[in-house]
Amino acid sequence: MFTSRLQNERTDVLVRALLSLKSEEEVYRVLEDLLTIREVGELAQRLEVAFMLRDKATYSEIVEKTGVSTATIGRVNRCLNYGAGGYQLIFEKLSEEEK
Repeated sequence: MFTSRLQNERTDVLVRALLSLKSEEEVYRVLEDLLTIREVGELAQRLEVAFMLRDKATYSEIVEKTGVSTATIGRVNRCLNYGAGGYQLIFEKLSEEEK
């Protein structure tokens, strides 16, 4: 069983709240209230970088397409290789939805 370093009473409530959402509209409503436009954009950008790294894009290709820093690419790459497996879960879940 996975135990997150982030887990505490506050984050437990956040996770339960996110799990309770039933539609894209509900998720967008929560994201809009919980995060800034910039924060949502940064999360979406990191996910885009993760997909590009998975597809074997080079750092220079990623910088050119997304405009992110090489530090951000490196962080995402470390998470892909040594993280908690969250990006891989997203890849798998989205792949299942496409079937």
